Amino acid sequence: MARKRKELPELHGVEVSGVAAEGKAIARVKLRETDETPIVVFIPYAAPGDIVDLKIDKKKHSYAEAHITRIVEPSPIRMAPRCPSFGTCGGCKWQHIPYQEQLRHKHRIVADALERIAKVDLPEIRPTLGSDNIWGYRNKMEYTFSNKKWRSWEDIRSGKEFADSSNALGFHIPGAFDKVLHIDNCHLQDTKGDEIRNFIYDFAESHGYSFYNIKENHGLLRTLMLRIASTGEIMVCLTFGEDDRERIAEILTAIKERFPEITSLLYVVNRKLNDSIADQEVIAFSGPEYIEEEMEGLRFRINAKSFYQTNSLQAYELYKVAREFAGLDPKGNNDGKKPLVYDLYTGTGTIANFVARQASRVIGIEYVEEAIEDAKLNASVNGLDNTLFYAGDMKDILTDEFVRRHGVPDVMIVDPPRAGMHEDVVKVILNASTAVIVYVSCNPATQARDLALLDARYKVTAVQPVDMFPHTHHVENVVRLELRQPEESSSADNDSADINNCINNE
Repeated sequence: MARKRKELPELHGVEVSGVAAEGKAIARVKLRETDETPIVVFIPYAAPGDIVDLKIDKKKHSYAEAHITRIVEPSPIRMAPRCPSFGTCGGCKWQHIPYQEQLRHKHRIVADALERIAKVDLPEIRPTLGSDNIWGYRNKMEYTFSNKKWRSWEDIRSGKEFADSSNALGFHIPGAFDKVLHIDNCHLQDTKGDEIRNFIYDFAESHGYSFYNIKENHGLLRTLMLRIASTGEIMVCLTFGEDDRERIAEILTAIKERFPEITSLLYVVNRKLNDSIADQEVIAFSGPEYIEEEMEGLRFRINAKSFYQTNSLQAYELYKVAREFAGLDPKGNNDGKKPLVYDLYTGTGTIANFVARQASRVIGIEYVEEAIEDAKLNASVNGLDNTLFYAGDMKDILTDEFVRRHGVPDVMIVDPPRAGMHEDVVKVILNASTAVIVYVSCNPATQARDLALLDARYKVTAVQPVDMFPHTHHVENVVRLELRQPEESSSADNDSADINNCINNE
């Protein structure tokens, strides 16, 4: 006979004390009167200073997870979220927290990671660089069509009949892959995005188009991608789950006629079981296959598969920080000598091309071959003839022999994925003894892990958090590292056996 699960407790009058990873707030409480010490409870959509009643959802040995059942007394900093879908959509977790407080918490997230994980000597961490635009800042949004509109449990249990359509065009509900929250307005992109998305939904509804059934994998309308560049250029890419050319042409023609300002109107027929279009043919129905972003006179072509920072204006600020930390003069002076720069994890070469005018040569390496083709194209479009790009796994391309062949760089700029750098890559970087490393990261935790390894030969001399995603917990962080002089010792000299083994074992 199965043992009955112990009922998890409800807690009353709990004070929320701060924020933690993944955008959740925290409180420290004793779950039962018999507990000797309090444990950390993670709570979504709470604000520091809230007094709340909680229901514990999950209990582990050292922490618990809970949700708010009632706000007894709201925090002095709590504010009304702008979006009516806040708390359901799952995209913005901090709309209820004032923006200056968001920046302060992101600074704390970076500081905690570097102090707790890296455990290296740190300079004073600069205040988080905020975004001038905290609404309408995203240049790219992706939406899903579904014939299973999400309904709240309260609505379902009420037994009422729903007069509206069961079709939805919006976002996946967290934890329910086949349910989609229908969206009328999203405040993260320019309102033109709402106009286009709502027109497509209304046209599809009124003309009897089938919306995708995510569980059973059938239906014509599957996904929608909207890109609105800082230049004003607009890309619309519709993905269809069936190859019905007549119906495809009908809806695309309607979109083109209603929105002649669309620069690039594309479509994909994807009959796979997953939504990725990386391996699918993208067909231009109207206009070129790309739109362009602009930065300091440079033009960057963005196609449907391209990666580009989703906050265009703030990406410029991020790259300016990277250039400053690299010691590159924006005017290209650099005391008469231009440095050799390696740009690791270059993506579509945005940073590489951005700094190329201040460098003698920039060598970019990236795993995705299509991204490298974009990087080469963007270099050509901008008349840059001092860039060199390689495609392949970083740990296979960046070797000691590669550095000997191309020269020891004066500066390395690294911008790895969330998982951080492979240990073999760190080893080559350490062996190269580059004077300056600029480490750009979207994950302060894995960045901190890598800094602990680099600390064997490098000291951190500057740290700048940059907020690319207002109203979310995500934060970019830029760190400048300088090669230690022989007389300088690292903060880990007394306990760095593992690090030294990583460095010295050829």
